[in-house]
Amino acid sequence: MSQSVLFYVTYVLGLCLGLMCLLLVTCWSSKWRGGFTWDGSALHFNWHPVLMASGSVFLYGNAVVVYQVPFTWKQRKCIWKLVHAGLMLLALLLSILGLCAVFDSHRGLKIRDLSSIHSWVAISAVIMFAFQWISGLAGFLFSCSPLWIRNTLKPVHVWMGKAIVLSLTSYISDINEKLLLSLNINSGEPYNPLPVEVVFAHFLSILIVTFGSQHPETHQESANWQPRFRQNAPGQLWLRM
Repeated sequence: MSQSVLFYVTYVLGLCLGLMCLLLVTCWSSKWRGGFTWDGSALHFNWHPVLMASGSVFLYGNAVVVYQVPFTWKQRKCIWKLVHAGLMLLALLLSILGLCAVFDSHRGLKIRDLSSIHSWVAISAVIMFAFQWISGLAGFLFSCSPLWIRNTLKPVHVWMGKAIVLSLTSYISDINEKLLLSLNINSGEPYNPLPVEVVFAHFLSILIVTFGSQHPETHQESANWQPRFRQNAPGQLWLRM
């Protein structure tokens, strides 16, 4: 099997896993948590896991590898940098909207904010996403940026791109926290023995971890054998980044 075929197999697998994660978290919020509203009630909170899965997990994970796809290599890199930046921005906006859903719900129910480790990890992840996007915009998207700035920011940008691990940690802890609070406190249904909802949520967690662990490998696999230079515009070559 050629390297490009292997890449596409892993890439499509990642897309399927990500879409399945979005479908399952939507089903969880709809079937077991009562659906969605935007009125400051407990149902308002149900937007939080869906928006965070859409932004900080699915879109972010795919934005990391979007311009590593082999069919883009002979095309203008600036176009795919714009796609990369656009997906990252959309992921950031959905994540911020997901945080707003939590704060609005807490305000309506008079629940204290930032009272768990999960909330602090989630805030840290979103702050890192925001800083990464701003630094990427200034250092790599604008062609006027000096080469020394790009060389300085590149390792930081790549390292912060791995913040999806922080996002996954936050998301898994969110699922566990939501289950414990919803079953033991709100509904009175015991967490042990495991009800169907818990089994469903645990399966969702495994899918999310699988999705998150697969995307860095896809990115590294492509980065190891793609061309060193890619054409951005006629007569101009940009370093692979």
